Amino acid sequence: MGDGLVSSEAVPMLLCAIALVLLAGAFGGADAALGTVSQARVEELVRQRRAGARQLQLLIEDRPRHVNLLLLLRLGCELSATVLITAFCLQAIATGWVALLVAGVAMVVVSYVLIGVGPRTIGRQHPYGVMLLAAGPVRVLGRVLGPLSRLLILVGNAITPGRGFREGPFSTEVELRELVDLAGERGVVDEDEREMIHSVFELGDTIAREVMVPRTEIIWIELTKSVRQALALSLRTGYSRIPVIGESVDDVLGVVNIKDLARASVEGGAQQPIDQSVKDLMRPASFVPDTKRLDDLLRQMQVSHNHMAIAVDEYGGTAGLLTIEDILEEIVGEITDEYDQDEQPPVEQLDEDSYRVSARLPVEDLAELFDVELDDSDVDTVGGLLAQRLGRVPLPG
Repeated sequence: MGDGLVSSEAVPMLLCAIALVLLAGAFGGADAALGTVSQARVEELVRQRRAGARQLQLLIEDRPRHVNLLLLLRLGCELSATVLITAFCLQAIATGWVALLVAGVAMVVVSYVLIGVGPRTIGRQHPYGVMLLAAGPVRVLGRVLGPLSRLLILVGNAITPGRGFREGPFSTEVELRELVDLAGERGVVDEDEREMIHSVFELGDTIAREVMVPRTEIIWIELTKSVRQALALSLRTGYSRIPVIGESVDDVLGVVNIKDLARASVEGGAQQPIDQSVKDLMRPASFVPDTKRLDDLLRQMQVSHNHMAIAVDEYGGTAGLLTIEDILEEIVGEITDEYDQDEQPPVEQLDEDSYRVSARLPVEDLAELFDVELDDSDVDTVGGLLAQRLGRVPLPG
């Protein structure tokens, strides 16, 4: 190429490439920052009337779409800069393959330092400062380039196996769990908080049968019993809600609440003698399949304002009983109050090589505790596992 061509066209071409590299770095930093900011912190900035906070709040309300937009802008600027640098090298260097080699090496270094590592590190270290400055321009670009971004997402989903995503791919549950573990390792969340977050994820994988009070341990009262007897049973056992049964425990007719029993006892008199039948005070019972997921059951209890459910097996018999406390304990751990009796721990070490294990302990918990693999495909508890392996019902003790 001639020197005149280099001097008249190559320099502006190089300047444009530099500008595109800087823009690509800015978009990369904004991408990293947008993935780091929290909604609670942004709402606090809005209350403080910080400049750009309202625009940032609008961005994170549709975070996946704007993350994809920033990715598109960064790639567009980076590829355009690569083309311009290659053209500049072809004009400035006589040998074609040498020019391509120089352009390739230069853009690898520039992309790694000025577009990749540098801006993304700044974005993660100062996410709110970066996004308060970038929120306005990103919102404008989102309105202008929104149709193009959505079109490219549709094209990507069309050629990708599976159903795709309406707003493009985003984090999976596994990735979110890994992020929580990373936050725990860096001290962002403590161990109790990390375990609680993992428990929330596991709630959707846990079914009622795994946490219910089994049929054999249900405290119940017969329909023919009196309010006085029901109140005495409630005070003796410490339970505030007791199932009312007919002919057998498979015939659950309702639930009696200690508040109703206490009210009847206090009011007394001829109108509501406490020797009346519990039938007059019982409330309707809620029945759920023992395979119902706990997250769905918790939502159902919240909507129906019901704190107890009777779990029913596939044959229609009573399998067990659950309360809202049983579900919450799967998230926050054991909940006890001054009326709860001291319970024996599910696993108790007797000596160096001996442990006492509750028959109700889930098999997967036992396997995790002792770091062993157990075939629990047909059973849920240690008691069931022993019965399966022994071929008989083991004796208590």
